[in-house]
Amino acid sequence: MSYLGPEFEPVPQRRSRRGPFTVALAALVPAVLAGWLVYEVVGDSGGSGPSAQAAGASGHSTAPSSPRAKGGAEGAGSPSASGRTGGKDPDSLRGKVVVIDPGHNQGNFKHPTEINRRVDIGTNSKECDTTGTATNAGYPEARFTLDVSRRLRTLLEERGATVKLTHDGDRPWGPCVTERAEIGNKAHADAALSIHADGSAVGNRGFHVILPDAVHSGTADTRAIAGPSRDLGVDIKDGFARATGTAPSNYIGGGTGLDVRKDLGGLNLSTVPKVFIECGNMRDSKDAALLTSAAWRQKAAEGMSEGIVSFLRG
Repeated sequence: MSYLGPEFEPVPQRRSRRGPFTVALAALVPAVLAGWLVYEVVGDSGGSGPSAQAAGASGHSTAPSSPRAKGGAEGAGSPSASGRTGGKDPDSLRGKVVVIDPGHNQGNFKHPTEINRRVDIGTNSKECDTTGTATNAGYPEARFTLDVSRRLRTLLEERGATVKLTHDGDRPWGPCVTERAEIGNKAHADAALSIHADGSAVGNRGFHVILPDAVHSGTADTRAIAGPSRDLGVDIKDGFARATGTAPSNYIGGGTGLDVRKDLGGLNLSTVPKVFIECGNMRDSKDAALLTSAAWRQKAAEGMSEGIVSFLRG
C-alpha cells in the first residue's frame, strides 16, 4: 500500500458483494449490444438511418420507409392512402390539354383603336376586346385574371396537364375574343376556362360561371359543346365554392352560380368545352377585399383546378 500523507488514512479493502445475478447481467449486456448492432446493419428494413442508406448505396434493395419518417409529418410529401403523392396524383391529367384565358389585358387601354374594331362572333359583331373593370382603388381586372391564371396553370401542370394561356402578359393588347376561342380550338383542348371579375353595383356579391347556350347561327355552332360545357361549369362552380368559401352570386343566376349566355364570342366560337367564371364583383368593397388578397386568389385557383380535374376525370 502506498503512503498517502498524514491527512489520509489507508482505506481497508472490502469484499465484493456481487452475487451470481450481477455477474450474469454484466455478461448479458455486451451480448445484447452486439445483437442490436447487427440488427441496425442488416435487420431494420424500414429504417432511414446511415446503415439503411449504406445498404441502398451498395445496390441492395430496402423496403419503403413509413409515412411517418423521422422528422416528417404524415401526408407531407409521402404517399397517402389513395396512393397519390401528397394527396395529388402528379399523372392524373397526363395527356390532357387545358386552355386558360386570362380575361382582358392590362395594355388594352393604351390601344383603343385595336380593341374597339369589330369582329365576327358568329351571331353578330362585337368589339375585339375591352379594358375590363377595376376596384374603386384601381386594382384592374386584367391584373387579377392574369395572376389567377398563372396560379391555376401551376396547379394543373403539377397534375400532369399540358396548359396553354391565351396570353401571358407578353402582348401589348388583346388578343381579340375571336383569337382567344381559336387558341382553344387549335389546341384541341379537353377543357377551356376564361377567367374574369365582374363590375356591378355595390351590394351585388358572389361568383358565377357562364355557360354557352346551344347556339346555331351564322358561323357559331355550340350544340356539340353545350352539354359538356355545362358539366365543366358545374364542376368548377362546386370546386370554387368549396375552396374559397364564397357564395354564388346574389344578383345573377338565381342563386345557382350558373348563367347561360349566347352573346359572348369566346363561347360562341368555341368547338371545345368552355366556360367563363366571374370570380366576384370588383365594385363591391367586400368582394374587392377578397379579389385583392393573394391568399384568396390562391384559393380561387385551387377551386378552379379541382373543378377542372373533376371534369376531366369524370
